[in-house]
Amino acid sequence: MLTVDFSRFPLAPGDRVLDLGCGAGRHAFECYRRGARVVALDRNAEEIREVAKWFAAMKEAGEAPAGATATAMEGDALALPFPDESFDVVIISEVMEHIPDDKGVLAEMVRVLKPGGRIAVTVPRYGPEKVCWTLSDAYHEVEGGHIRIYRADQLLDRIREAGLKPYGTHHAHALHSPYWWLKCAFGVDNDKALPVRAYHKLLVWDIMKKPLATRVAEQALNPLIGKSFVAYATKPHLPRVDAA
Repeated sequence: MLTVDFSRFPLAPGDRVLDLGCGAGRHAFECYRRGARVVALDRNAEEIREVAKWFAAMKEAGEAPAGATATAMEGDALALPFPDESFDVVIISEVMEHIPDDKGVLAEMVRVLKPGGRIAVTVPRYGPEKVCWTLSDAYHEVEGGHIRIYRADQLLDRIREAGLKPYGTHHAHALHSPYWWLKCAFGVDNDKALPVRAYHKLLVWDIMKKPLATRVAEQALNPLIGKSFVAYATKPHLPRVDAA
């Protein structure tokens, strides 16, 4: 299930991509399939080991085109182990709401992004997320949990302050908002509640089958209750300074 829309955030074969806070690797895998040279980075060693296994399996199965590469590594988002201007593309999906120093993370992303490069940032959307926080303290008051809720204009201001130029936004995953509201209402760790189980089956069916009815419904509902807010931006080229 992708949050970044690659029709709005196109990749070229050979692009060097950083998936920062890659988690289970969903965006890194898609970039690899599209011919990119991918680095998937996360602080969670267990998830990085799993992502590395999936990269190896994809290579064995021939899922990535010739020239594509994929590396999974542990790292700190506030101290990225890469030189300046190393990447054509940076993706950070559902990560910034976890990190106290979000400005520091953006600064590091801008540092490793090449001039003219593109960045995709996704965070939980304010409205649906606020409902979750209201229904359940356990939803966010956990180690490593969400520490803030972004309004769209606040996130875009952060992006501009970091020196990036936003060029597009949208919302995603409207069908997932009611699922999390149910989880919060019945207990975030209570997967046995009948409404939660039933809705989870619906989501699995939707992800696996992609029926037209739910695709159309989600597209219509995304502007209203989309679970994620997605922003795209570029790093401007610096003005050329001629020698005196």
